Amino acid sequence: MRPSPRTGWLLALLSAALQILSFPSPGLYFLCWIALAPLFVAVIDRRYSPTLICGVLLAYLSGVVWYAGTCYWIFHVMHSYGNLSQPIAAGILVLFCLYLALYHAAFGLLLALATRTRLFANARSLILAPIFWVAVEFARAHITSFPWDLLGYAQINNLPFTRLATLSGVYGLSFAIALVNSVLALGFLLPRERRLLVAFTGILGAIALESGSLVSYPEPHPDHVATLVQENLPIVESDWTPTFYDLTIAQLVQLSGQGASGATRSHGSPALIVWPESPAPFFTSDQKFQRWLSALAQDSHAYVIAGSLGIGPSAGSKSEMFNSAQLVLPDGNWGPRYDKIHLVPFGEFVPFRNLLNFAQSLTHDIGEFSRGNQRNVLHVDGHGIGTFICYESIFPDEVLRFARNGAELFVNISNDGWFGESGAPGQHLNMARMRAIENGRWLLRATNTGITASISPLGQVVALSPRKTRTVLEAPYSFETGTTFYTRYGDWFAGGCAIISILALCSAALSGRAPRQ
Repeated sequence: MRPSPRTGWLLALLSAALQILSFPSPGLYFLCWIALAPLFVAVIDRRYSPTLICGVLLAYLSGVVWYAGTCYWIFHVMHSYGNLSQPIAAGILVLFCLYLALYHAAFGLLLALATRTRLFANARSLILAPIFWVAVEFARAHITSFPWDLLGYAQINNLPFTRLATLSGVYGLSFAIALVNSVLALGFLLPRERRLLVAFTGILGAIALESGSLVSYPEPHPDHVATLVQENLPIVESDWTPTFYDLTIAQLVQLSGQGASGATRSHGSPALIVWPESPAPFFTSDQKFQRWLSALAQDSHAYVIAGSLGIGPSAGSKSEMFNSAQLVLPDGNWGPRYDKIHLVPFGEFVPFRNLLNFAQSLTHDIGEFSRGNQRNVLHVDGHGIGTFICYESIFPDEVLRFARNGAELFVNISNDGWFGESGAPGQHLNMARMRAIENGRWLLRATNTGITASISPLGQVVALSPRKTRTVLEAPYSFETGTTFYTRYGDWFAGGCAIISILALCSAALSGRAPRQ
C-alpha cells in the first residue's frame, strides 16, 4: 500500500474495525493486541497525517466508527423504549458517537503533539502512547461518566493476565495491551532493516500474553448458594392491572421459594434470594408488595434482596422515587435498602431539564429517579454485602468503595432487557466480572432477562442462566474478607498516567518543535 494521506484514513478505519471485533459480539478478544497499532501508525507517520489537525481527525474518525459499532444498541433503546421515531433515535446515536469520539480525538491530539516535538519526535512518541491511552480512558470515566468497554475488558477471559487488575484496576490491562500495540506500530515506523525484528518481537509478545487465555484455573469451592431470580418481565409492554400484578408476583415468589428451600437444606444457614432490577411497579411503600416479600422471607428462612422502587425516606420526601435494592430479613421484617447513586442520564433522569425539555419523554414510561446519598452495605447473617445497580457496575472507583466499607460479597442487580439482541448484555457482564477481579470478591449478578451469573474472585463465570427465560439460578458463592491493592489504593495507576501525560507534554513543549522529515 503506497503511503499517502488516504492510506491514513484507511488505517484509522481498520483500527476501529479491529476494536469493534475485540468486544462482544463477536468477541474476538485476541484482536485487541493489534487493534490500536494501525491508528498509532496513522497518527505518528507524517506521510499519513502531514498536519496536526489531520492526526486529530484520523483518531476522531476511528472513535466515531468504534462507538457506532459497539454502542449501536442505543438506537434500539431510544426507539423502542424512549418513544422516539427511528430518524430521531438514529440522530441521537450519531450525536452520541460524535460526542464520545472526542476522547479518541484527544488521544490523537496528545500523540500528534508529542511526535512533533524534539523530545518525542516520530517513533519515540510511541513511548507515551499507552500512557496517553489510559489517561484518556480515565478522563472518559470521570468527565463523561461513560467508561463503557475500556480496552482492558477485551482480555477478561485471560485469567493470568487479569491478575494485574488486582493492582492497577482495568486501566493496567489497557496499558499493557496498548504497549504491545506500540511495539507493533514501531515495527512499521522503523527503517526497513530493523522493521522485521521489532514487529516479530511485538507479535511474539502478543502471542505469549494471549496464551494466558488458554490457562485453566482450578474450580473454586464456594461454601454458600444463593437463589438468583431471573424474572424475564417485559420492559414497558405490560399493562400492570391488579390481576396481572398478583399473578406475576405469586409466580415469582413460588419460583424463589423452590430454589431457596434447597439452598437452606444444603447449608443450614439462612438462604439468600436476590431479585433483579425490575420494570415491575414493585414499590417499597406498597403494603401488598411488603406482605409478599415478608412471607417469602419467612417461609424460605431467607434474606431477600429485591430490586424495587423506593419511596422516601432517604431524602425526606415522599415525592421522590429511587431505584432501590431492598433487604428483607428472615423473620419477615424489612431491613435497610440501598438507593442507586449513579443514575443513567436520559434513562433515569434528564439532566438540565429546563434546557432539554424535549428529552423528558425518554423517562415517561419508567419515571424519573432521585439519587441515593449513601453507599451503604447491607448485612446478611453477619456479613456485609455491597449491592450496586445496573449501570453502576461499569465504574471501578465506585464499586471498590463497597469493599472498603466492609462488603464481603458483591451483588449486582440489573435490567438488561433494554439492550435487545445486541452484544451489550455480554459487554455489561464482562465489566461486572472485572469488578470481582479488581476487589477479590464473589459477585452475584441477578438480571431481569439475563445474563444472570455467579462470578468468582478470579472472574470465572461459575454458574450462568440462559437469556430471556423466567428461571432461578442456584449461584454458589463465598464471603471474602481480604482486600486487594487496588481496593486499598484505587485508581493510582490511571491517575499517574494522567499526571505523566501532562508532564510529558510540558517537557516536550520546552524541548522545541521537531524538524519536518
